[in-house]
Amino acid sequence: MTDSTLPEEPALIPPGREVELPGRGTIFFRELGGPPGAPTLILLHAFAATGGLNWFTAFGPLSQHFRIIAPDHRGHGRGLRSNARFRLEDCADDIAALASELGIRTAIVGGYSMGGPIAQLLWRRHRALVQGLVLAATCYRFLHGSQARVLVSSTAGALAQVTRLAEVAATVPLAGLRLLFPTQVQTSGSLGRWGAEEIRGHNLRSVLEAGMEIGSYNAEPWIGTVDVPTAVVLTTLDRAVPPIWQLRLARAIPGATVHTVAEGHVACGHALFGQIFTEAALDVATRVAAETGVVTPSITSNAAFA
Repeated sequence: MTDSTLPEEPALIPPGREVELPGRGTIFFRELGGPPGAPTLILLHAFAATGGLNWFTAFGPLSQHFRIIAPDHRGHGRGLRSNARFRLEDCADDIAALASELGIRTAIVGGYSMGGPIAQLLWRRHRALVQGLVLAATCYRFLHGSQARVLVSSTAGALAQVTRLAEVAATVPLAGLRLLFPTQVQTSGSLGRWGAEEIRGHNLRSVLEAGMEIGSYNAEPWIGTVDVPTAVVLTTLDRAVPPIWQLRLARAIPGATVHTVAEGHVACGHALFGQIFTEAALDVATRVAAETGVVTPSITSNAAFA
């Protein structure tokens, strides 16, 4: 499937293409070239979103400084299709395989909500690829105590029963889950209609399994070993991933900086988010340049912006 099949794709959404990942399947991603010699920034989207839908407010400001790669995760939008159960680790490995196919040796990785754990796992599993992290509206553990126990016990042995999974997934306290239901998608204007079409491309089974994966994710034992420049974009009005959880993530990673945006969990739909995320990404890129000695004009000429 190509971009031309999507009706009314807004001009602010960058073009996309597909790449075959050997032994894995076909992955779809959007790409912006950025300035000559710009560092690569890989953007990983939230649960029940897509690369285009999650990052549309950030593409413009980010592309002034970075080469952008924004894939659809497996089962989401036009992402890779697999009969295997959705695993966050597989998503991370998909991104590493995509980077290899594109000849990308190193990159800064940004992750929003579910994209945060995938970015963290990408660092852990493919350390040589990841130079820095920008983590937004996310944490190192999404469910705690009784929440996690109820989720796991309620769905044990029921992954093959899509109807039952839908009932259980609807109880998970993540605002992005509501995007699963087309009747709740705002469809006013061409951007809204395009966004609704992006969501209708989801594979329901994979997305529901993704909700389970998020519920069981726990990087607490190793998150403190992250050793690359990191910035945390904290959504201060977030009720899905409480700000205190996001702050704990920042405190757990040595040297992480915090950049706040006064929005809720769908902050990515607001223009201010694009600006704040760009500031955070430039902060990370400046520190990466200082560590590696690889200086690019698109970063150094805008260091004050970060």
